[in-house]
Amino acid sequence: MTVRKISRALLSVSDKTGLLEFARGLADQGVMLISTGGTAKALRDAGLAVSDVSEITNFPEMMDGRVKTLHPNVHGGLLALRDKADHAASMTAHGIAGIDLLVCNLYPFEATVARGADFETTIENIDIGGPAMTRSAAKNHDWVTVVVDVEDYGVVLDEMKANGGATSFALRRKLAQRAFARTAAYDAAVSSWFAGELAKDGDKEPPRRRALGGYLRQSLRYGENPHQEAAFYVDGSSRPGVASAKQLQGKELSYNNINDTDAAYELVAEFDPANGPACAIIKHANPCGVALGKTLKDAYLAALACDTQSAFGGVLAFNTTLDGATAEEISKIFTEVIIAPDADEDARRILASKKNLRLLTAGALPDPLAPTLTYRSVAGGFLVQTRDNGRITRKELKVVTKRQPTEQEIIDMLLAFTIGKHVKSNAIIYVKDGSTAGIGAGQMSRVDSARIAAIKAQDAAKIAGWDKPRTVGSAAASEAFFPFPDGLLTVAAAGATAVIQPGGSVKDADVIAAADEAGLAMVFTGMRHFRH
Repeated sequence: MTVRKISRALLSVSDKTGLLEFARGLADQGVMLISTGGTAKALRDAGLAVSDVSEITNFPEMMDGRVKTLHPNVHGGLLALRDKADHAASMTAHGIAGIDLLVCNLYPFEATVARGADFETTIENIDIGGPAMTRSAAKNHDWVTVVVDVEDYGVVLDEMKANGGATSFALRRKLAQRAFARTAAYDAAVSSWFAGELAKDGDKEPPRRRALGGYLRQSLRYGENPHQEAAFYVDGSSRPGVASAKQLQGKELSYNNINDTDAAYELVAEFDPANGPACAIIKHANPCGVALGKTLKDAYLAALACDTQSAFGGVLAFNTTLDGATAEEISKIFTEVIIAPDADEDARRILASKKNLRLLTAGALPDPLAPTLTYRSVAGGFLVQTRDNGRITRKELKVVTKRQPTEQEIIDMLLAFTIGKHVKSNAIIYVKDGSTAGIGAGQMSRVDSARIAAIKAQDAAKIAGWDKPRTVGSAAASEAFFPFPDGLLTVAAAGATAVIQPGGSVKDADVIAAADEAGLAMVFTGMRHFRH
């Protein structure tokens, strides 16, 4: 377990970023280069001396390249313990030469899936020989240096220069961990894709094993609190959001920033920009204001008016390009993060003076109807479920009261119920004229959620100088059924005239009777939106 000199290197890469510079650095230190297919061609075209892998296997590449490195002369060269007598004897007897460095990144399976390739193309982008070689080299890291990430090219060259062409055990061990993590993440991507394909074919049985993989996007200063360690990993999926967004300015995102930004963008994506601009303001993963508007500025100001106190230091999400007029308004208060599909030049210029403000552009909105998976850890395991992509339309509403809702009440009820999907349970949301009037989140009692939302609305009215809170004449949503009439009566006391809820309580008849007595219009959806 000491430094090991690199004399022979096998290079087989799909991503050729930085390859030529690295290969030249190896050649300059007298390393013999062996390569495969397109990698060998790229090296030769650059004027580097390289031997084909077929020269050491005495076998041609075949079956469209499916078989080229799966050979004892390759794996023996990677796995041999050079100081063990029987290993050395086998190498001599079979003409196997040691391979001291393996450089291998794999077929771009994740990218192939992300671009929506067909089944056959995706299958062809499952690498077999690459992971096998990588695991062989990583297992034998006492003798072999393995590199799977472009970022490590410079590190290896620097250490070789410092050690007379050799690498240290400490570096080889670290690189071995990265290699095994890469093949594990790769296999996780393949198995997850297969599970998705089976689900498309109607197979609803949960996979017997579920594998997760990710690539380090950012080391975080801490987690939710300063005493917690944290990091941000991305899984290479095609879903637009905070993981794929480009940060245009501002400090590094924190753990809480990332969590809140994800919550904000998933919420605002519920609203198709073709139907008009939308804004969502998030604080501690809960919305404190959501609104639609004729302009983005209108939507922002309406969302802000719901709870100006909580919006301070919040996260903003927009469903369309951020413009200068909206940015001008945003700049008047302290905001942690803004995320939108894009931001125009005026918005970027105006917000540039806010040095700590993080401005992110995601390029597109995530599909709120896509059946993607969500994960949550528990002691000893994790829970997996499909994302809550349930959506209620007006034709699915069942009016259960004597009074029929008005057209505006129907519009506001549907908006409130959609927002409720993104509010921690128990949740009550009041909406009036396309914007939230009050939001009560995460209470143990639904009655308390209704009260808190009404109190928030009263506070907002005092701050704005309105003569009454906007809950008066509003539509209210409960993300789950009212178990008793008390929650409904609390909503009515706040001034709501229409209520939307799933229904399904054993006390539904009592709740409906209370709504009729209060003169409310109430509809059942048959769908709940618990969020824990």
